[in-house]
Amino acid sequence: MPSEQSFETTPILTYLGLEKDGSYSPSPSEQPIEFLVKHINHLPPHLLLKFSSITSPKERTVIHVIRNRRLKYIHTQPAELSFTSARHTWLTEWPGRERRGVEEGHDEEHWAQSGFMEGTTKYVKKLGPLLRDYEEEREAERVRTIRRTQSVADESRFIPEEDSDEDSNQDEDVDPSIMEAENEVNNKAEFVRHIRERFIYGLLDNIDYDKVDWDESLDTDNDREAEERWFDDDED
Repeated sequence: MPSEQSFETTPILTYLGLEKDGSYSPSPSEQPIEFLVKHINHLPPHLLLKFSSITSPKERTVIHVIRNRRLKYIHTQPAELSFTSARHTWLTEWPGRERRGVEEGHDEEHWAQSGFMEGTTKYVKKLGPLLRDYEEEREAERVRTIRRTQSVADESRFIPEEDSDEDSNQDEDVDPSIMEAENEVNNKAEFVRHIRERFIYGLLDNIDYDKVDWDESLDTDNDREAEERWFDDDED
């Protein structure tokens, strides 16, 4: 939870026309989540932003309106939650796949060409491909080891019946590169889904929740109708 700072409640209570003597419950300073559940649709963004100092994105997840805003934001396909951006921002969330060595190999080559030994080019041309090849081979060996281990384990658990010629032909017809590509697509999709779920539940670091949580333009029509009913009841 964010460290508590001096939280001025007067502007908030004044805007809502509520008692400013501390008698109103839930208190915006002592029960901010409960207060937001009741009044988030009745406050402008500049006043809602004050609650970021006394609540965390994770705590605000219990607020129905905020969860809906985060979900609506995801549907806009924000760049920071795309696979390419998310994998670099939340590297520890990406478990790594068979093509990781190839990707890291290209990264190593780029680093050698652009960031290593600045000011000299004597060894850079040779160093880049060397690092790339090293990373690719290291990952390839890791994958081969995993496959050998899995193959031995499968053989110890299962003795197959005689394969028909048809089954054998089907196995031979399967293109490993196609299977690998399909697995990579599935892994990427699963990673993006995982990151977006963590975003909705307020569990991601290095992302601006304020611009989403307090953005009333992300509200649904039902939320706006509830706000209008609240003001109508207040006038009555």
